[in-house]
Amino acid sequence: MAGKGNNRARSGGGGGLGPQPPASLNRAKAKPQQTIPDYVANRMARRVAIATGIPSVLGMSTFVASYLLVSKGVMDIPPGVTLVTSGGFFLLGLVGLSYGVLSASWEPGAGSLLGFEQIGLNISRLRSSIKRPPAAS
Repeated sequence: MAGKGNNRARSGGGGGLGPQPPASLNRAKAKPQQTIPDYVANRMARRVAIATGIPSVLGMSTFVASYLLVSKGVMDIPPGVTLVTSGGFFLLGLVGLSYGVLSASWEPGAGSLLGFEQIGLNISRLRSSIKRPPAAS
């Protein structure tokens, strides 16, 4: 008998959000979306993983290394130094997130290893896409 209450909640036909418009109306209003090509998305993901992952691992390992050094009596590290060091690594990881996205080449060719030459170009593309007025429907 207890299971009947759960079935009633699920059979509401939309989770209590009210009536949904037919799918045909949603398709008629849908605007064509510009997508990032797969090869560019893969480059961005790889750069973000490296530029964010390495500082994040270093930020977490700061706590472990500090604990081991203090508990073994090798060094006396103030907690503030540990927090500032790990915070700096996490901040560097946040900067790495933006770097990973902005340094990826949008050309079919891979571009350079670090992609510094792409950052200015991608920032100007970003600015022009924000300034551009929306297309008339």
